[in-house]
This record gives sequence, structure tokens and C-alpha cells, in this order.
Amino acid sequence: MGTQLTQSKIMQALDWGYEKAVVGVPGLDSAIELADDYLSQSGSTIDKANSLIRWQNTKAATSGFLSGLPGVLAMPVTVPANIASVIYVQLRMIAAIAHMGGHDVKDDRVKTLAYACLAGNEIKDVIKEVGIVVGTKLTTKAIESISTKTIVAINQKVGFRLLTKFGEKGAINIAKAVPIVGGLIGGGLDLLATNTIGNVARDTFIHS
Repeated sequence: MGTQLTQSKIMQALDWGYEKAVVGVPGLDSAIELADDYLSQSGSTIDKANSLIRWQNTKAATSGFLSGLPGVLAMPVTVPANIASVIYVQLRMIAAIAHMGGHDVKDDRVKTLAYACLAGNEIKDVIKEVGIVVGTKLTTKAIESISTKTIVAINQKVGFRLLTKFGEKGAINIAKAVPIVGGLIGGGLDLLATNTIGNVARDTFIHS
């Protein structure tokens, strides 16, 4: 019964992961520190974001990095450790990209859009379903005009999609049966998904 996921538990894990990503934890850079490190490099902001995404796809997806997470992070009891780790790693990447684009990562509207980025290529469907009209990219003005009611609606839709996603990947069932590293690799943090999410975050938060 301990591995039973619900939409509310997914939302709790998102809030936890985002807070850890933004505030930072001992031994790991916060999203802002990570972003500032890349912003100090040469090239356009888009180039810097792409560099960050490439790093996330390689080093952050290695078993050595992931296996150390449970000891560093105080994992929430609401979701399996493998899912919590995936959420944390990917939200830190998204929040870093949002900061690189000049957005306040402590703003609830930015946080909600960061959650929506976890839906990958389905983000436009999520945004469209709540009545936000967007072109190829979300503008800063569109982000600033998101209402509290819309924030709640987006969060609910993202939570449902993630619950479905993790269920399909079998992460719920393997949570206790598989060691943490095997659970992470088998449960969701594949390179293709991380790369897609990174690209969506870049296109959402950084405007050339």
C-alpha cells in the first residue's frame, strides 16, 4: 500500500522537489547557482541553456550522481524515492533555465510553468486546456498575467499527467523491489525524456 500514488501525492512531491531545487541542499548547487555558473560562460543565453541541458543529459543521469541523492535529500514519504529523485533533478534543470531567462523562480506562476514543462511536448496541450493562448513560445507578459485560478488548473492537469506517466513506466511497482539506482534508471530518468523536458523549458522561458 505504501507505493500507491495519487495525484495529491504527486503534487506534494513537485512542491518538495521545486523547493529543494530553488533553495538548494548541502552538497548540491541550487538551480540559481547552477544557472549563474552557465550564465558566466560565453555565448548567447540559448547556447548557455543548451550547454546546461547537455550536461544534465550526461553527468546528472549517471548512476553515481543519482545514487547519492537519497542520502543528500530528505525524501518525502509520499512518493517512492526513485520518483522523487527524478522530479528533483528535472525541476532543478527547469528552474535553472527559467532563471537564465530572467524569470523569478520563487514566483508561483513561474513554478507552475516549471511543473508544466515536466509534461514535455504535451505542455502546449496543458496550457491550451486552461484557456491560455500561446504562439510558438510563452511570453513574459503571458506568464505575468496568469491568475491564481489558472495556476490551480495547470497544477491539477500536470499532476494527472505525471501520475499517468509514472504509472505507465511501472515506477510505482518497482519502488520497493528495485535498488535506488536501478529504480531511477528503470523508472523514468531516461536521456530522451530529460532532453525533451530541457528543450521545452528553454523554449518556454528563454526568448531570443
